[in-house]
Amino acid sequence: MEKVLDVYKRPYHEKYPVVCMDESPKQLIGETKTPIEAKPGSIEKYDYEYVRNGVCNVFISVEPLAGRRMVKITERKQKPDWAHFLEEIANQ
Repeated sequence: MEKVLDVYKRPYHEKYPVVCMDESPKQLIGETKTPIEAKPGSIEKYDYEYVRNGVCNVFISVEPLAGRRMVKITERKQKPDWAHFLEEIANQ
């Protein structure tokens, strides 16, 4: 792990960029009922019921030494999506 962290200490070099990448699947949910507004002396009330509106996948790449980031959201999580995102990073 220390060797990985040492990479982040290297000085910026345009020919050898340090790029971090991650992905995160997210569930898209929506409210089924309108919350009841807060009144003086009470808090806002809302129901825990929700409707599922599908899923998405969030890809992010960060080049910390250059101060750049790139985010892409896809409707699914499949190998081609990952490969296309890597290609976009390489073409930056």
